[in-house]
Amino acid sequence: MTDLARAVADAFSHGGALARADANHVEREVQLQMAQGVAQAIETRGTLVVEAGTGVGKTFAYLVPTLLSGARALLSTATKSLQDQLFLRDLPRLRDALQLPVSVALLKGRGSYLCLHRMNLARQSAQLPDRWAVRTLAKVEQWSHLTVSGDLAELEGLDERSSVIPLVTSSRENCLGQECPEFRRCHVVKARREAMAADVVVVNHHLFFADMALRDTGVAELLPSVEVAVFDEAHQLAEAGVQFLGTTLGTGQVLDFARDMLGAGLSQARGLVPWQELAADCERAARELRLAAAGQARELRGSLKLRWDERSRGSDFQQALDGVCGACEAALEGLEQVSELSPDFVKLAERASQLALLAQRFSAEAASGNVRWIETSPHQARLVESPLDIREALREQMNAAPKAWVFTSATLGDDDRLSWFTESAGLGDAQILRLGSPFDYAHNARLYVPARFPKPNEAGHPAAVAALAASCALALGGRTFVLTTTLRALQAIGETLRLAFEAQGSDIEVLLQGQLPKRQLMQQFLARPRSVLVGSQSFWEGIDVPGDALQCVLIDKLPFPPPNDPLVEARVKRLEAEGRNPFADYFVAEAAVSLKQGAGRLIRSETDRGLLVVCDPRLSSMNYGKRLCEALPPMARLPTEAEALAWLHSLAALR
Repeated sequence: MTDLARAVADAFSHGGALARADANHVEREVQLQMAQGVAQAIETRGTLVVEAGTGVGKTFAYLVPTLLSGARALLSTATKSLQDQLFLRDLPRLRDALQLPVSVALLKGRGSYLCLHRMNLARQSAQLPDRWAVRTLAKVEQWSHLTVSGDLAELEGLDERSSVIPLVTSSRENCLGQECPEFRRCHVVKARREAMAADVVVVNHHLFFADMALRDTGVAELLPSVEVAVFDEAHQLAEAGVQFLGTTLGTGQVLDFARDMLGAGLSQARGLVPWQELAADCERAARELRLAAAGQARELRGSLKLRWDERSRGSDFQQALDGVCGACEAALEGLEQVSELSPDFVKLAERASQLALLAQRFSAEAASGNVRWIETSPHQARLVESPLDIREALREQMNAAPKAWVFTSATLGDDDRLSWFTESAGLGDAQILRLGSPFDYAHNARLYVPARFPKPNEAGHPAAVAALAASCALALGGRTFVLTTTLRALQAIGETLRLAFEAQGSDIEVLLQGQLPKRQLMQQFLARPRSVLVGSQSFWEGIDVPGDALQCVLIDKLPFPPPNDPLVEARVKRLEAEGRNPFADYFVAEAAVSLKQGAGRLIRSETDRGLLVVCDPRLSSMNYGKRLCEALPPMARLPTEAEALAWLHSLAALR
């Protein structure tokens, strides 16, 4: 046994450092197995992929060997909230328990930090949309005098959807760099400086890939000096990479540019250039591109992903792209006339040039091996060109400098090689470790799949899901999640549920995704257990509700990828060209991972008990259903609704 392996074993042992620091520490064989696997990867500078089921304790399993090794480390998570948890809670606890003098830094993207210069511009421009924005800006200004980090996550009550956030943060396009009058006090520069000096740096997947694409986040300077790179929640890595390694032209980018140009022009060079005319031309071009991109879908609510061919062949689409290019080139000419007056105009000129080049790029053919699509919403359209996966990009990083690479999640596939993840990430030669959950699912959880139930494509399916959800929630007194695969189903099920509770005279509340920010919805659910939360994709993972506040999870249908999604279509064509079966190798594999994620919301501790309901009879009737069931934790099946409700009544009686 190596010195590091021995130190890891001692730390996790009955009388070890973790037990001495926490009286509730429990020795878990699976946690030690994972920690020893990570230790081996660190010592050999190898690549390890670990699927660790709920309850393994994977965070400590990778943190303990990383900290004990003394190696410089980069930790990447899926979301900013998970970053905060690592930085504010897990790392300080372990550093104290292990008594190690380790310096830790948190690094987020530009959009997470207050930009003092842009805050000042926002105050002077008087372009705030409403009185709520005026109040929010005042709140941000007050906080700006108190904050040390400038991280907007510190600001209580700031809605992540607030229109003020883009006005008080910088982007790669509008940052003035060393020309900024507030450069000495810049929170982004300070965060990067601290990251470069720290032993352990916590980032997120979006930041990691954004830096690979743009070299603008500080990770590029950091990565060569790192000896260990750990990616937690690695199941989100591929999609984060595809999103950021691609090229995007959004009408929102053009509108933001027009607004910033008008504000800077009127405040710093009024009368020298026809700012209002240039800005209006850019806004008009953005609006026409949005309408041309949406086509007949322009009246639809919500977001929609469209095939590139559906729009790009139309003359109005090409004219709209030419219009964006022309409006931005005209703006560029005006900005160059006053570029010597302020660094703001130099940066705005760069943005105008970049937008014109993007419009020209999307007028030409896509790069070989890439796929294009259009995303539309009521307020904007985005043109996207992207690689199909992250294989080449990740391999380039891994070949650049020898280091240990660790990828971990509770769900990375449904076969021994974890092919769902390792193929898309190009990690076929990695060491694989699969560790099941230590929780007693067979005793504490049940699975019910209604046999006589409308098929997902039948009109009566959402109403049937809502009726079954109402019965379950009434048996429990709330304490229920309904996870939907689409926003349309979410609305239909949520409304039918409300009517069902009203008809029953029940005070159970229905909490619907979109009513409030996600964090506030979860706070309401925890504060008032007599409720049902209906959520779509963002609630399938990253939600942790231990205890009896959540005892029933209903999934409306099997979460297959949408077959008409342009990215899905492109991946299917590639598999077909390779002579493979897209349904088995892609659709079922994707559904298995998503189903595991959704089911993972139910049992979050050793004492949790609950019922998982999958409202899709295909899980029982189709031959692929067996494979999907085997991907789930080993729960006992209940054959009838009466038995399922009886199980819920028994759980309610135990409280």
